[in-house]
Amino acid sequence: MSNETLTVRFFARLREELDTEALELPAEPGLTAGDLLTQLAARGGAWSQLQGGQPVMIAVNQTMARPSTRVQAGDEVAFFPPVTGG
Repeated sequence: MSNETLTVRFFARLREELDTEALELPAEPGLTAGDLLTQLAARGGAWSQLQGGQPVMIAVNQTMARPSTRVQAGDEVAFFPPVTGG
């Protein structure tokens, strides 16, 4: 992994519906996890669900995070659907 990128991983239903497990994206100064969601949702199609009615849970470096959490080069950002009971 380059020290100028961050790794974005998708889990569970998101991985299947987006048909990808991970992406390497440029790390922009001041970028937040919420900014990443917005950028990815702008791709349209299945990606738009990242900002749909269903909240997406976020972890940065394996720690639960908020959309306002800043991310930087070398970070791993994970997005996954909320856990549902049953």
